[in-house]
Amino acid sequence: MSSRTRQFTLILSVPLLAFVLVGGLLGKTITRSNTYQQLRIFEDVISLVTNNYVEEVEIDRVMTGALRGLVDSLDADSAYLTVEQVTKMESGYPTSEADVGLSLTRRYYLQTIAARDGSAAEQSGLEPGDYIRTIDGKSTRNMSVFEGSKLLRGEEGSVVSLTVIRGDATDPKNIELMRRLPLPPTVSTEFAELGTGYIRISAFGPKITQLIEAETTSLLNKHITNLIIDVRRTAEGPLSSGLTTARLFVSEGILGSLEIRGTEPKSVVANPNISLTALPIAVLIDAGTAGAAELFAAALSGNNRAELIGMQTAGRVGLQELVKLPDGSGLWLTHGRYLNPSNQPIHEVGLEPDIHVNVPSHEFGTTQSDTDPILERAFEYLNLKKVA
Repeated sequence: MSSRTRQFTLILSVPLLAFVLVGGLLGKTITRSNTYQQLRIFEDVISLVTNNYVEEVEIDRVMTGALRGLVDSLDADSAYLTVEQVTKMESGYPTSEADVGLSLTRRYYLQTIAARDGSAAEQSGLEPGDYIRTIDGKSTRNMSVFEGSKLLRGEEGSVVSLTVIRGDATDPKNIELMRRLPLPPTVSTEFAELGTGYIRISAFGPKITQLIEAETTSLLNKHITNLIIDVRRTAEGPLSSGLTTARLFVSEGILGSLEIRGTEPKSVVANPNISLTALPIAVLIDAGTAGAAELFAAALSGNNRAELIGMQTAGRVGLQELVKLPDGSGLWLTHGRYLNPSNQPIHEVGLEPDIHVNVPSHEFGTTQSDTDPILERAFEYLNLKKVA
């Protein structure tokens, strides 16, 4: 075996091992012959690239790109991590809690899911679906959600620059956001027209269930006849807290299930001793509804306790874990996901509203209309239900 051949074999060994490892983690039940066929094709591609590309190839860069592409094809949350990123994660590398209040997904570039209430991102006018083309001048074209989220964090008071695309890709906008410590999740309520109570949940968290319980009880004491719960642009908080909070409004049935590879889904059930009310409920959702908020909405909808009104949600209810590779790099891999009460996936799918409402888009930097078509449609639905 020549030295060139030995070098090429060594170069191939790490990515091929990673390829096999990922295949095992994903649980692909394929025959041995099919496995070998895919690996032979992979080897052929590497050989053709290294020997026929117009200029000499930086093999490390090509291999890293191949591994990133493999993991990126799974879902928006999974990512290939470099040795440096894994080392920082395992060493407890200090990271400031200050951020700009953005939740991200990935569609070609990084894309916003939602801007947290009261954050710098919300105050700048960023909305669900905006593309983030660069972060501090660094293109997000080959950037994972994991990496992008880290770049948005930093020292309190520091500034991060974003290039944003909304609608016209030829007219990007440059904005600067100051990183701030996030405020605790909040719950706000209003006593609206015709006996309707309104609850706005900014984010989910450890104490959010108690806050919602207190605010809902206060509204019930005002003798409301129906309830609107707004989880639009709500994308933060532990996933399990969405199901815990749903118990306040669902007295019986399965709220959702957690599915881990290789195990039976583990169901979370309602508790009749916790449920507060049987009043009609409308839950407002949009493309910024993600994570715990999606599980909350799915639990109410799947048990016929609420109508979902608005737009399709983000589909982000996966659990990730770090899997190390032999060379010290790793995979940030989605290893579990939550299912709706009917045992159907939400992750990468989202929730469809029972009543869809089109919301007109507007140019970045322009003032939004004072009207709220989703909220107005919820009032119409509840008033009609009351008459019926």
